[in-house]
Order: sequence, then C-alpha cells, then structure tokens
Amino acid sequence: MSLDKKIRVLVVDDSRLFREVLSRGINSDPNIEVVATASDPFEARDKILEFSPHVMTCDVEMPKMNGIEFIRRLLPQYVIPVIVVSTVSEAVFDAMDAGAVDFVTKPDIQSPKAVEELIIDLIAKIKIAASAKVSIRPNISISNNKTSNNIIDSNKVIAIGASTGGTEAIYNILSRLPSTVPGIVIVQHIPAVFSNMFAQRLNSTTNLSVKEAETGDVLEQGKVLIAPGNYHMRIKKLGSLYKVECFQGEKVNGHCPSVDVLFESVAKECGSRAVGIILTGMGYDGAKGLLSMRRQGARTIGQDEKSSVVYGMPRVAYNIGAVERQTSLERIPDALLSMLR
Repeated sequence: MSLDKKIRVLVVDDSRLFREVLSRGINSDPNIEVVATASDPFEARDKILEFSPHVMTCDVEMPKMNGIEFIRRLLPQYVIPVIVVSTVSEAVFDAMDAGAVDFVTKPDIQSPKAVEELIIDLIAKIKIAASAKVSIRPNISISNNKTSNNIIDSNKVIAIGASTGGTEAIYNILSRLPSTVPGIVIVQHIPAVFSNMFAQRLNSTTNLSVKEAETGDVLEQGKVLIAPGNYHMRIKKLGSLYKVECFQGEKVNGHCPSVDVLFESVAKECGSRAVGIILTGMGYDGAKGLLSMRRQGARTIGQDEKSSVVYGMPRVAYNIGAVERQTSLERIPDALLSMLR
C-alpha cells in the first residue's frame, strides 16, 4: 500500500506491558499508527471489525485460543497480513504455515537494546506486510516421485534465494522434489536463532536431507544446505566436489546472509552446471547474482507476481533480464526438474 496514508496496526498480546511497549515503539514511525490493541483473539476479532487494520501483530501463546489457531480461523474470513511476535520456538513456522507473512522474536523486556532492535525490525516488516499478499497454503503432499538418476543430472547445483514469504515457498518446492535431485544451497533471510530450526523442519517434512550449513559441508545428491542466520554462504569447487564456506561479514543489500553472495559464487564456481531460483521477498537481493549466473550459462527461474507474497526480488531479477523462466510457485518444481533433465 502507499505510505501517503498511515498504516493502521492492531497489536494482539496477552501482556499489557508488552502491548504498551510495542504500541509506543510502532507509533514512533510517522507512517504507522497503532489503532487498537487486544489481549486475546476474541477481543482482536472485534477490534478488526471496528478498526479495519492494515496489519496485525500477534503473539503465539495467548489465553482462550493460541495465535496459530487464531490465524487459521481468521484469515479465511478477514484477509489481513499477520506478523507473529513470538519467543524462540518452532511455533513460528506453524504460524507461517497457517498464513502469517512474517515473524519477529520477542526480546527480553528488561533489555532496552533488545527492545529497540525489535521495534526497528518490526517497523520494517510492518511496512512490507502492508503491501504483502495473504494466502492460505494448500495441503501439499510430499512427492513420492522416484525419478531415476539417469533422468536427472545429479552433477549440477541448485541455488535458491528468498526473503518474506520464503519459508513456505521453499517448503512448497522441496516437498515436491525427489531424493535424486542435485545438491541444493539456500539463502533465506531469517534470524540466526531460527535457521537451524527451519532446516530441521524441512528435513523432517521432505524427502531430502536438510541441514544448516557449516563450512566444509559437501553438496551431494538429495542434500540441502541452509545458510545459517548472520552468516554469508558461498560455494567453492574443489576437484570434482562442491563445498560451502560460511563466514561473517558486512550486510550485502541489507542482509546477512545475502542471496547475491551465494549466487555470485555459484556463477563463478559452477558456471553452466547450475540452476538458480529467486523467490518471494522485498528488495533486490539476489537479482544481480542471478544475472551473473545466467550470463555464465546457468538456467534461471523466477517466481511470478501472482504467487509471490512480496513481488520484489523476483521482479527486479526479471526486469534486468536475470530470469530465463518466470512461473508460479506451484509450477517451479516441474520447471526445475525439466531443466535438470
């Protein structure tokens, strides 16, 4: 939405103190206004009807009904972007599964610095969420495709980059791939404490072996490496093997890990033996790296506008000519497999 009008926000949390802290912090931005607060989902429903907020922040652990169940019941009736404010827990991924567009980590309320960092992060995500698409993920069954090795070229490398909405988009893709796919490297913009949880979740819900990347990990058939939060990740070719390096550094395009850092390394080390995929997300991280990949002969795919939660990164990549094929999230797995044959 345009920022010439204030973004109306509803804050939902069972802690009165935390509601006040969030409200004061969010209202410090001139483009955002907290129009109402609620202590539980039932009060929140009434406030939605009364104030028509553009964005809702929502706690997970609340009385009467938890935030995840609330989101599941709410979104089919009231299409409103939800940002989950949660303690460190895998529950945030359940909330994303239910239809939330993003999440932030609840800080120690006694730490002014932690609260300040939360407010800065939350304000940025509210602005993104205000223009994000809200969708309820359909039930996706894990593919039982037993595609044989002589059909898929297992010597290639698949590189994927995503931001807002990316956790569900990545699951959507990986859950439909057979265990015979080449090694996959992924950069998802995600807080450090959640990257390992995300990897473990994917490992238990797909046919693939998924882990948070560590320096020295070798890319292998059916293996997926997720960049750890606050670490860049790049590919290095050593003989016939591709290994990853994870390292701390300055943010690139506002992010660490950065999709561009990964894609540029794949372009350099893998050349035409790679497929790059850029998914939903705000900004332009990954666009130039994907263009470098395509110029080196790699195949490239971009998520289309209709299926993106935020059509930012894929749009920039498409506009600069980095995307060979633009398609819906639902069709990306088939497009990828066709490029590997």
